[in-house]
Amino acid sequence: MHFFCKIINNEIPSYTIFENDDVKAFLDISQTTPGHTLVIPKKHRDSLLSFDREDARNVFQYIPEIARAIKASNTDIKGINLLNNNGEVAYQSVFHAHIHLIPRYSEQDDFSIHFSENQSHYTPEKYEELAKSIKTQF
Repeated sequence: MHFFCKIINNEIPSYTIFENDDVKAFLDISQTTPGHTLVIPKKHRDSLLSFDREDARNVFQYIPEIARAIKASNTDIKGINLLNNNGEVAYQSVFHAHIHLIPRYSEQDDFSIHFSENQSHYTPEKYEELAKSIKTQF
């Protein structure tokens, strides 16, 4: 049985902040920043890539509510990052779908994301080719 499934079944303790029939939200044991929360589907899915529309509705409909509760819990929280990792190369380490809600206190709160600027490497034709290759997958 997967680690998060054991948390859902209360075989492993967690610090739950929200729970219903569809999802469980609990404090991440690492606490990247204070209040770092994981939101997981109770129905086992390896990653977001294995969600169908119903799974997405059942999980994502609660994200804003949980995020607002986290933000309201501490007046020092200035924002929240929503993060989801799919696959090892994307830093997924637990293979039960989960969404990170990471409270942000300042630019010096020990969390960062780097977005490379690669626009100069793309022509309109390259953008069109990339968009077309993705569109054909629907």
